[in-house]
Amino acid sequence: MEPRTVGVEEELLVVDPATRAVTPRAREVLQAHAARHDDEELDQELFRHQLEIRTEPFRDVGELVRQLVAARQAAAEAAEVHDLSVAVCATVPLGVEEPEVTPDDRYRDVVGRYGAIALLGTTCGMHVHVAVESDDEGVGCIDRIAPWLPALLAMSVNSPFVRGRDTGYASWRTQQWSTWPSAGPTEPFGSVEGYRRACRRMIASGAARDSAMLYFDARLSDKQPTVEVRILDAVTDQDDVGLLTALVRALVETAVLQWSRGVAPSAWRSEELRAARWRASRYGLSSDLLDPRDHELRPAREVVGALVALVGEWLDVAGDSDRVEAGVERVLAGTGATHQHAAYERTGSLEGVVDDLLARTTESWTSRSVPSPEGP
Repeated sequence: MEPRTVGVEEELLVVDPATRAVTPRAREVLQAHAARHDDEELDQELFRHQLEIRTEPFRDVGELVRQLVAARQAAAEAAEVHDLSVAVCATVPLGVEEPEVTPDDRYRDVVGRYGAIALLGTTCGMHVHVAVESDDEGVGCIDRIAPWLPALLAMSVNSPFVRGRDTGYASWRTQQWSTWPSAGPTEPFGSVEGYRRACRRMIASGAARDSAMLYFDARLSDKQPTVEVRILDAVTDQDDVGLLTALVRALVETAVLQWSRGVAPSAWRSEELRAARWRASRYGLSSDLLDPRDHELRPAREVVGALVALVGEWLDVAGDSDRVEAGVERVLAGTGATHQHAAYERTGSLEGVVDDLLARTTESWTSRSVPSPEGP
């Protein structure tokens, strides 16, 4: 039995290392990259201080991580041509008060429609695509994974600082992203028609410009035959990429099996799902999380352990069990948000936080050529 293919999209920040602020020069970086590479790994984003990386679909998580960090390196080398750098961080720690929109008709229309909400969207996420055989299978999966997505968010938190201040949140990206009218958790749709009907109504209401702007925490991909999990912060450390990718795929495998056997989705209202998402965003793994099994608050270690136990069979099938076991202990000891706060305590400045992010982003491709399932 082969594991499903999985791919990742990741957003990067373009940073001026002299000021440590983001800079609206992504187009220059893309041009420098195009002069060296004939590929589509890098692309523009809504704002001119961002880039996007896309991997191919892989069955082996280690191969996926290798391609992702190679794309990070290619972006960094293109940025260096213009004395710039790239950083993986889910919000902008230092920089632009009024972000510059990429000159693209669609992006201009988005800003025109959604105003200040669009200008708040200067965030970077990690989107995991897992192959599904049909839309029916995909919707059955989405309906069953929703209560577990906040636990995955809690492992990915990497955005405590924004535009020069400490937000008090482990993932401020989640709060910024939640201002979009189509973003957030979803109750069970029940069927593909239920899913399509909800999507049509969202678009008709104006809450989404089109299907690409249906920013559900998990959705059917607009372009690929995949379930796309969108709740995660962009994570700096390459081993965290591997951990989260492996867990998302195993959760999708588990949910599809439940759907095929007629196991009903858990009875979670959207209010409860928002509460679970908020708690993961606020505290990460440093406090209790809502347990998807019974809606009660329990220690993060226990909830994450329950997730790993739930998907353990599929982790074994994919050869990801050691990667996940080591990765869970690593993030329980310190998430990306934890590392950013530690850098601030060491240096006493947000400039020091950005320096640390730049160094750890670079380390993701220089520390070793092959990511280890056992972690660092």
